Amino acid sequence: MKYRFAFISLMIITLTSCNTKNMDTNNGLIIKESPYDFDTTYTKLRSIIDTNPNLKIILELDHSRNAASVDLNLNPTRIILFGNPKLGTPLMQTSQTVSIDLPQKIIVYVNDSGNVNIAYNDPSYLKSRHQIEGKDDILAKVSGALNAITDKVISAE
Repeated sequence: MKYRFAFISLMIITLTSCNTKNMDTNNGLIIKESPYDFDTTYTKLRSIIDTNPNLKIILELDHSRNAASVDLNLNPTRIILFGNPKLGTPLMQTSQTVSIDLPQKIIVYVNDSGNVNIAYNDPSYLKSRHQIEGKDDILAKVSGALNAITDKVISAE
């Protein structure tokens, strides 16, 4: 019995550590590697969002250019903020704190290994972070749209 309790305790600690480690690894982000160079990846992303009648580009930030303006170096890093109020507003009506993570954003960056990546917040992470209840249909739409956008960016078309 004593060993059984120790084994079960060890398994719980191990499983908890695995879950925490997985969360720490991606921090609620979905990251995809692009086969394209930085400029091509960003241009494709911007074009896909800009030509979607349901989405509106709100802001674009060039973090590497901002870093250079104060004589600091940063690998190419740009973020684009965009949204669809028909989807975002009901989420904010459920939990106003989600507005800190909205509008949606996708970052394109070159990591230290020279790989071009795109990343965005996982909507299921936002659901958990902001205790959003009863909006699974909207979160599924957002998740599907973000996945489709980023898959299209990294696709061969």
